[in-house]
Amino acid sequence: MQPKTPQETEVVMSELVLPNDTNLLGNLMGGRLMYWMDIAGALVASRHSGRVVATVSIDNISFRHPVRMGEMLMIKAKLVYVGTTSMSIAIKVYAENMRNGSQVLSNKARMIFVALDEAGNPTPVPPLSPQTEEEIMDFEKEKMRRVGKSC
Repeated sequence: MQPKTPQETEVVMSELVLPNDTNLLGNLMGGRLMYWMDIAGALVASRHSGRVVATVSIDNISFRHPVRMGEMLMIKAKLVYVGTTSMSIAIKVYAENMRNGSQVLSNKARMIFVALDEAGNPTPVPPLSPQTEEEIMDFEKEKMRRVGKSC
């Protein structure tokens, strides 16, 4: 399998926060956000593996800033590490006030997906070839996290 770069599979998704997406305070519901983040992560993993993928875990999700009705979300999902069958994806969510153009980092998450074959069993994925200094650092950091979890 040929290695792929993080840029080859990166996904940027945009969503408009509508009344049906919000709670009684007019803020985006956390479950709706997690749904959109899961879709963005799955798109990255499917793009990289060329396979159907399943969400294995969410290592971290942090809600830093509320997103208000009428704001636009930009969900940026990027592959940071690849194992034999699994893929670790970093997701950042930005909220944009379309009236004044201001943007704020609203949420961050780390999600793990596994590629599946036709029978629904885990299957190997192509290696990841990080290119930039930041991508190499993220790759090494995630590699160390994985090693720590397996001990």
